[in-house]
Order: sequence, then C-alpha cells, then structure tokens
Amino acid sequence: MWKVEVSPACIGTGVCAGTAPRHFALGPDGRSRPLAASVDADEAVLGAAASCPMEAIAVTDADTGVPIEG
Repeated sequence: MWKVEVSPACIGTGVCAGTAPRHFALGPDGRSRPLAASVDADEAVLGAAASCPMEAIAVTDADTGVPIEG
C-alpha cells in the first residue's frame, strides 16, 4: 500500500486529476485532494506526482514511510 498526500503548495492545476482521476479530485477550494489516504500501488499515482508542476504530491510506502519514486 502507498500513502498519498498533497501539500499546501498545490495550486489546483488539475493535472493530477486528469492523469489519475481514480485517485485525485479538486476540492471546493480548487486544490487537489487524494480520494483515499492509502492506495494500492498504481503507476497512475506516480504519473500524477511526476506531472505536478508544484511537486505537491508525496507518495510513500504506507508501512515504512519510504518515498516511492517513479
């Protein structure tokens, strides 16, 4: 399992929601939110993190906290 977090650095471009719509959505404030705090490993999540212009998405191993690199 992976833990997914979006930092306050998010500016709400929506790239993550477009790249991984099963995992991200824009909230009422216009910023990204993960749809679940923990997810099964999915390359789409890493793609969304890599495409974030603000590098606001962190993906870590849910058990160890070690960052997952794409």
